[in-house]
Amino acid sequence: MTERIARLRDYFTSGRQKENLTEHRFHPEIYRNLPSLSMRSAIRLREMLRAQRCVFAEDSELIPMRTTKAAPDIFTEEEWERIKSTHTIHESGWMSNVCPDYGKILSTGLDALLKTAEVSVQSGTADDRETAAAQIVAFRAILAFAERYRKAAERAGRNELAETLRRVPAQSARTYREALQFFRLLHFALWCEGNYHVIAGRADQFLYPYYRHDLESGRLTEETALEMTCDFFLSFNCDSYLYPGMQRGDNGQSLMLGGCDENGNDCFNDLSALMLRAALELKVIDPKINLRVDSRTPLERYELASRLTAVGIGFPQYANDDVVIPGLEALGYSHADACNYVVAACWEFIIPGKGADVPNIDAFPFLGVVDRVIRAQLKSAVSYEELFSAVRKEIRRETRAITTRHNALYFRPAPLLTALMQGIPGGKDISFGATYNNYGIHGTGLAPAADALSAVRTLVYERKEIAPADFLAMLDADYVGYERERNLILRETPRMGNDCEADGIGSELLSCFAESLQGIRNDRGGVWRAGCASAMYYVSHAATQGATADGRHAGDYLPANYSPSLLTTLNGPLSVIRSFTKADMRRTVNGGPLTLEFSPSVFATEDGIKKLALLVRCYIQLGGHQLQLNVIDRASLLDAQQHPEKYRNLIVRVWGWSGYFTELDKVYQDQIIQRAVLTAD
Repeated sequence: MTERIARLRDYFTSGRQKENLTEHRFHPEIYRNLPSLSMRSAIRLREMLRAQRCVFAEDSELIPMRTTKAAPDIFTEEEWERIKSTHTIHESGWMSNVCPDYGKILSTGLDALLKTAEVSVQSGTADDRETAAAQIVAFRAILAFAERYRKAAERAGRNELAETLRRVPAQSARTYREALQFFRLLHFALWCEGNYHVIAGRADQFLYPYYRHDLESGRLTEETALEMTCDFFLSFNCDSYLYPGMQRGDNGQSLMLGGCDENGNDCFNDLSALMLRAALELKVIDPKINLRVDSRTPLERYELASRLTAVGIGFPQYANDDVVIPGLEALGYSHADACNYVVAACWEFIIPGKGADVPNIDAFPFLGVVDRVIRAQLKSAVSYEELFSAVRKEIRRETRAITTRHNALYFRPAPLLTALMQGIPGGKDISFGATYNNYGIHGTGLAPAADALSAVRTLVYERKEIAPADFLAMLDADYVGYERERNLILRETPRMGNDCEADGIGSELLSCFAESLQGIRNDRGGVWRAGCASAMYYVSHAATQGATADGRHAGDYLPANYSPSLLTTLNGPLSVIRSFTKADMRRTVNGGPLTLEFSPSVFATEDGIKKLALLVRCYIQLGGHQLQLNVIDRASLLDAQQHPEKYRNLIVRVWGWSGYFTELDKVYQDQIIQRAVLTAD
């Protein structure tokens, strides 16, 4: 890491950029009386950009920096209440978990988009005219913003930056520097428009032509390109403290590396490797690095990625093309689009430039469903098969309840984002949909649900050691007075993660979940996607769940994502990956990584790195679809709770993103500490 990048890293991680944040008095009456909602959004963006002061991070060669908080909404409180009375609002109601077609825009420039919009205003349909008129305002606002910065750069003697801004974003990028600056301006403007969880996408693919050209022409060396890439990566941390999410770090700035093209060719390139190296040097939480792999991926690539894992920032998250691509195709995505997938904020698969999917619309409580059936049916079910038949029916009932409560979804218009996408029908705004408009459902507590059914099958139906009435009494008593029986459950029944019979129960639960969604269409004509990720629901679902048949006490934590129960004594990581590769994950392709925790001692030697690489490759070759790895030390985490000032840069993987441990709410800290008990040495 160069001295300049080290200073810049310290500047952003220390939070000193917050000193540039000032209060600005916005005037929403400028746009709130306009009949066109798209124009309201465009003028709000314009006002947001006008409010920004031209501030430079001393050691960065990229702009801009955010100097104000968000502008007021495009709606008054009364208008928003009327909309909510007739529509379903997802999260904040702004477009999120989207990935623009950056490559197309970088090679086009805003001037060309502006001319196209001007033609549409003159000769298009009513929808064309309304959307295009708003886009013209947005484009001009960005161009004016860049011009202000260009003049400020000239005054500050930043001549190279001024020359870059003389070219972009008005015209197409020609160099790697120009492409990075163009991207930064677009990414910044999309957040200012109101969108959030704006994905960086396959940056190693759309930036590669500029990188390769500059290397071949002698404009760049690999080391100067690395420094430039580090500067670019740090820009993701510039104003992330202002980005909405459940916690800081949950901001969706995900970047995907590698993967195949539609002809099956491996797309991992020199820039992909350079970006892994940049992430390794910086050790910061953004951008979130994801790596696409498949059964052909060479071991040395896994070793390179494992070095990044070893530094303890929760990167990279792996996605298996062999599973994801056919899974997306089965849901109706074209082959070419499926081969171009990226991940959304955490792990959900979306298509750059074409997806308006809502991949996190709700969550399915596997353990809650199984617990309801056990409590209601255990006394009357004469066999395990009869009990599981009731589970199957309850899964279908629960999914029907979820799918019917999300109707008439409403999003605020986003004219700038619309312009950076493809396949928006009829000149409409992306808030009405795009090529893909599917909804995704997470799934919490799969392993505890499988363990609960396994315990009942073993102790009630097979060994007949516990009568149904006594089992229910245990649950009602939260196992108080039933310590021996609870120990039987925890120690003597098959549990998911130990390569045993319980894995088949988990697979069947996932299959039932996927089947229950088949044939159902959402209110935008899309399909419903089943997944096995937990998001933040692993906390909320656990908090309201009483004692369960897997030996869990009321209120005890659930595992994050597609992972073993926190109560399970595991036989080792190889046993875990065997368990969690038995299900056909192509059917639950909304995403949900197996999450494994490792002790730092695993990486103490070069041999440890190679062993981890072999383990990851084994998981992928066995058919695992996603994997994320956490390096955590329980003693350090406990000390960090007591002395947070000593652990300012301690990073952990939370559920699908990495954050600074000391900034997390205590409930998330405590769950991660409990996960640390299961770390592998």
